[in-house]
Amino acid sequence: MLVSVHRDGDGQVVSDGVVARRLSAVPDMPDSAAVLRAARAGDEDAFRVLYRHVQPGLLRYLRVLVGEDAEDVASEAWLQIARDLGGFRGELDGFRGWAATIARHRALDLVRQRRRRPVTTGDDEHLAAVPAGKDTAGSAMEAIGTDAALALIAKLPRDQAEAVLLRVVMGLDAARAAKVLGKRPGAVRTAAYRGLRTLAEYLEHPEDPAESRSSGRGVTQLRTSALKQVR
Repeated sequence: MLVSVHRDGDGQVVSDGVVARRLSAVPDMPDSAAVLRAARAGDEDAFRVLYRHVQPGLLRYLRVLVGEDAEDVASEAWLQIARDLGGFRGELDGFRGWAATIARHRALDLVRQRRRRPVTTGDDEHLAAVPAGKDTAGSAMEAIGTDAALALIAKLPRDQAEAVLLRVVMGLDAARAAKVLGKRPGAVRTAAYRGLRTLAEYLEHPEDPAESRSSGRGVTQLRTSALKQVR
């Protein structure tokens, strides 16, 4: 399946399937508390561990916000993170949220500076290779790859795109993602759910996503009653 969206026991919107696995960029980090303590104390090796843990997801997030300038914005963000890390207090999940907040502020500063210049993210020509509807959704995701998936996310409404990126790519829970965006956790859960559903429907029926939504052919595997509960 491409995307399955449901609520877990704590009421969180949970996604799995090929889309989430392809976009997720949060590796495991054993002894994260010790790594954070060492990094705050100025240990360069520990800081490199944090960088390797956060940077892949951060870049994917920024690529949707600022396109080809993502690496430059990430570099500026890491300079600030390194400068202010001594004052950070929290665990690894909190650090990811803090880093995302810093990067987002840098990205929005750039967006404001170049407001008149259009941003391009990814190459839509990749979409020409998406298999027809008779092929499996998993094959479609394999065909377009991560770059084109990020390009599709960039076409979502901004609130949905950021919610999907922070929840799925950065691995933040709803509360931390909401803090990054300055919104309520419930609003972030709803935006992430809607964005994932739209993305899944497009990948399943790239020839006419609007028709697939209106005809109920989505691939979220949720019954109408379940959708009402999530909303």
